Amino acid sequence: MILYGTNPIAWANDDDQTLGTHIPTDQILSDAAEIGFDGIENGHRWPDDKEELKTLLGSHGLKFISGWYSLNLLTHSVAAEKEAIQPHLNKLKHNGCSVCIVCETSNSIQGDHKPLSEKAVLSRDQMTAFCAKVEELAAFCAEQGIDLVYHHHIGTVVETPEELNAFMAATGPATKLLFDAGHYYFGSLGGDPQPALETYANRIRHVHAKNVRPAVMADVREKGLSFMDGVRAGVFTVPGDDEGGIDFAPLLKVLKDKHYSGWIVIEAEQDPEIRDPFTYQSLGLKTLKSIAQDIDLT
Repeated sequence: MILYGTNPIAWANDDDQTLGTHIPTDQILSDAAEIGFDGIENGHRWPDDKEELKTLLGSHGLKFISGWYSLNLLTHSVAAEKEAIQPHLNKLKHNGCSVCIVCETSNSIQGDHKPLSEKAVLSRDQMTAFCAKVEELAAFCAEQGIDLVYHHHIGTVVETPEELNAFMAATGPATKLLFDAGHYYFGSLGGDPQPALETYANRIRHVHAKNVRPAVMADVREKGLSFMDGVRAGVFTVPGDDEGGIDFAPLLKVLKDKHYSGWIVIEAEQDPEIRDPFTYQSLGLKTLKSIAQDIDLT
């Protein structure tokens, strides 16, 4: 079964919280419900208490999908990370979530004012050791009925196709993947996400339908801009935007052929004062559902 979700960063950004400060929290949820989403991911506006969260989202007819969790496995022990992640897992289980979205952030530059070219790169041995720790943590999550889904992400140690391939090869069966079309496109300098989606389909448990504006992406790379510089400039957008470089029809066809079941989330952060979230999120959902209807993806 396919469920469609969104992320509140389209309205109120988590990394730069000055973006969207003018938008009331209730409006974010009302918009998401009116547009027709089944659920919404976590954001800094939501209450941390697991029952308060369930009540708040439920009052708008929305499910809590999951939420980003920042790993520090390169600097902490697995035992320490297990202890740290447990309250988050408790919140996910209480809200009926099936996946835990994680990304290593101990050396990420995604929130720093640094050129993307300065991101950290792991050696082969470092990647192998890191992945062994991820796999151990993933098994810990799986014991509690939650799939750990790793988010490959710009500005982190799993950004490029080569890094994604190395990560997937070095982790085991417990580690699943959050496949993000936009981050793959950006990390591969405009590469087609379809082959990677096909390659890893059997381990994909969560999908982000993020689109990328190629001209802005090129500008970010050529001028040595930061990740957040790119976000503010509009590097990301939604499916169906004519300025976007990704064709989502082949991607949804792969998901159908591989019998994907789960969430497809439109996670596309932009400056909401420049690009109205309701308009863009509506376009994204309409586009995905139109494609799904054409190919009988249910």
